Amino acid sequence: MTAQKRLYSILKNAGLAIYAIFALFPLLWMVLLTFKSDAEMLTTTFVFHPTLVNYEEVLLKTDYFRYIKDSIIVAGGAVIISVLAGVPAAYALARYNFKKKEDIAFQILSFKFAPEILVVLPLYMIYDKLGLYDTYFGLIWVYQLISMPLIIWVVRGYFEDISVEIEHAAQVDGYSWWQIFFKILVPLIRPGLVASALLCFIFAWNSFTFPLLLAGIKIEPITVAATKYLAQNTVHYGQMAVAATFSALPSIIFAICIQKHLVRGLSFGAVKG
Repeated sequence: MTAQKRLYSILKNAGLAIYAIFALFPLLWMVLLTFKSDAEMLTTTFVFHPTLVNYEEVLLKTDYFRYIKDSIIVAGGAVIISVLAGVPAAYALARYNFKKKEDIAFQILSFKFAPEILVVLPLYMIYDKLGLYDTYFGLIWVYQLISMPLIIWVVRGYFEDISVEIEHAAQVDGYSWWQIFFKILVPLIRPGLVASALLCFIFAWNSFTFPLLLAGIKIEPITVAATKYLAQNTVHYGQMAVAATFSALPSIIFAICIQKHLVRGLSFGAVKG
């Protein structure tokens, strides 16, 4: 390796390290806040007297793990239903030609663009009439507005990249349509399906407006429950940092477990216009 290439490699790695520190610093600072007392919360130095009081207040003296359970049920249920309904819908949009197909596809995608506050008030009135307010089913149902459009559009791109001759060859070999779909097509779209499902889970997990107005006492996802650490005359930043840190763990763990599928899944199955 020449001196010029060595210098370039050093500068490139140094630049990446600086960017990584810049990108990860908010997360590092949030973790540091969990160990600070309220008296030292507004100091901007790394030297302080660490304490576990915030962890005790959040994890031992509140129903924090119930909030986490509610978030997992709602976000996980929404992703499962979106996958079960979205994958066949994506296949239909990719393989079949019918009138107004692109208009229907764009209409589905437009649900993702709609501001939550625009639809949440009519939904509140409907939920109140149907008895869906403050229920798991009600929140899972409305979370489809967040998760299903993304799954349909990403997976549709994957189906369009798969040659239809593969299906015809499998039919000649005696495979039924269901066997072709589950044994051939689903493994081929797995990277895109996994990546889009993870993003849908993160979007559903981080949703705030829907659970704030469509849930009450029985169902409290962590995004809404975190507001309880706002006291009447002050803000317990340390307790909020603990709640935020632990609520971010599921998404981080899932992303690490499927990272080999994540980048390939979002780049290979590009959305076609």
